[in-house]
Amino acid sequence: MNIEKLREEAEQIQRFLEITMSDNANEAVQRGNDLIVYMARTASMLADAKYLLNAAKQDETMQVVEKFILDNKLSAKVQNALIDGLCREQQYLVDWISRLNATCTHQTDWCRTLVSKAKEEMRLTKEFK
Repeated sequence: MNIEKLREEAEQIQRFLEITMSDNANEAVQRGNDLIVYMARTASMLADAKYLLNAAKQDETMQVVEKFILDNKLSAKVQNALIDGLCREQQYLVDWISRLNATCTHQTDWCRTLVSKAKEEMRLTKEFK
């Protein structure tokens, strides 16, 4: 697990999530199946990204401690802001993957809605024949 591999996979998932789907129920079922896989994957990726963020914060904290804290040059608030800034790439990845996971969930709900709509249309068509 490294940040570049996570970023590449997040980009791939992002491209999939940006595809506009039609209102075809069969397409919705297939997309829903794909989304379930992506939900599981982004959950795992999110845990990995948080691990990398925490590891980076730990590393950066030690460097900040050595440079500034021991000399009492920075307040705790400034130290935390500095560490957050130094770990911005990892935090960005955590935030992005979290949103990808949420988007998968929302799109799955939309697929379910389209399938329900198609079922209802089929039911109404049979009633009026």
